[in-house]
Amino acid sequence: MQARYWSIRLQTNFSPEQLADPHVAESEKILRKCVHCGFCTATCPTYVVLGDELDSPRGRIYLIKDMLENGRAADAETVAHIDRCLSCLSCMTTCPSGVDYMHLVDHARVHIEKTYKRPFKDRLARAVIAATLPYPSRFRLALRAADVARPFADLLKRIPFLKTFGVMLDLAPRALPTASGAAKPAVYAAKGGVPRGRVALLTGCAQPVLKPEINEATIRLLTGQGIEVVVSAGEGCCGALVHHMGREEEALKAARRNVDVWLKVAEEDGLDAIVITASGCGTTIKDYGHMLRLDPAYAEKAAKVSVLAKDITEYLAELGLPEQRARGMTVAYHSACSMQHGQKITNIPKQLLKRAGFTVRDPAEGHLCCGSAGTYNILQPEISAKLKARKVKNIEATKPNVIATGNIGCITQIASGTTIPILHTVELLDWAYGGPRPTAL
Repeated sequence: MQARYWSIRLQTNFSPEQLADPHVAESEKILRKCVHCGFCTATCPTYVVLGDELDSPRGRIYLIKDMLENGRAADAETVAHIDRCLSCLSCMTTCPSGVDYMHLVDHARVHIEKTYKRPFKDRLARAVIAATLPYPSRFRLALRAADVARPFADLLKRIPFLKTFGVMLDLAPRALPTASGAAKPAVYAAKGGVPRGRVALLTGCAQPVLKPEINEATIRLLTGQGIEVVVSAGEGCCGALVHHMGREEEALKAARRNVDVWLKVAEEDGLDAIVITASGCGTTIKDYGHMLRLDPAYAEKAAKVSVLAKDITEYLAELGLPEQRARGMTVAYHSACSMQHGQKITNIPKQLLKRAGFTVRDPAEGHLCCGSAGTYNILQPEISAKLKARKVKNIEATKPNVIATGNIGCITQIASGTTIPILHTVELLDWAYGGPRPTAL
């Protein structure tokens, strides 16, 4: 009986005309890998919190299949359940059949944006997010404006039409770090003579506004280890924020821009890697080759960039950092979903921290999302808040001196729920290898 159950794969009935669309053809192949086993439900954050089958990967797969197979426009129910997906990709880590849920839900979101007219309030909120967060100068200006509007947050949340903007005001930091000169477009020379290597650094969009010290620590640590660091003029948001909202043309435009910038640098003086300090960005950039596979002008170039892309911890592990003395400090390591599920980087950051002299602890339910997930804490605040509370409780149970993680979204989300200092992994490593003590400590 068990063997028979495992042999039952999802059956599809797409027409030859439908399969002529390469996006539909890819989704059909993904759908046919699903065996209905339900393992994904045990590790899906929204199913764990809500207990609704349609808010599990398996349930969403059925909804997507029905929508695409029948060639119909998305309806309100399907959109609600797809919107509740965090794209944490925990289901892909769990799935025994190798279902590529990431690309399936990406396609579903694009289909939704093309065929479904959201209520005006939702369209407005999403348009504001897409026009603000990927642009550091606009984002910084918006956060300054939030200081003025903050007293009205509770009022806005009581008005359905404006609720999302009230949530944005709640999430906006009350103080912004001063924009520093670090991580500006330039070539940062390696210390100690002849460079051991040369990398480009993605500075990001939200991160340099919220925590510029992450990029500063990265440049300081890498140059101190003999690596020349290039911050390229013209690079920008990786496209992840709009990509996960189904705004695919905007995402591909961002990807093409970055591909052009980084390949120019690589062709001029060579690059060992494109180093990324936000794991959400890393997952997307490593997927540029797939995102642009149908673009004859960019398919090959995007694939080259994806191969060069490395999380900062991946690159540091290759450098072979020396072992440091014990610091008597306990670190709770929060593995961002985009790190552990999206990029399959699990042990490297912890090994680096241990080698740098820190005691590292793993919180319970480490596979579950903290609820940040890009813009999720803005667009799905109730579910996000439940996940944050669960995550903070598990982290605090380890009784750490500090929390470390590799994604700016997780840093801001978790920091809003605990008094324990939370830092990017690279900030602790920079301190251990001669950099200044992080101000948060």
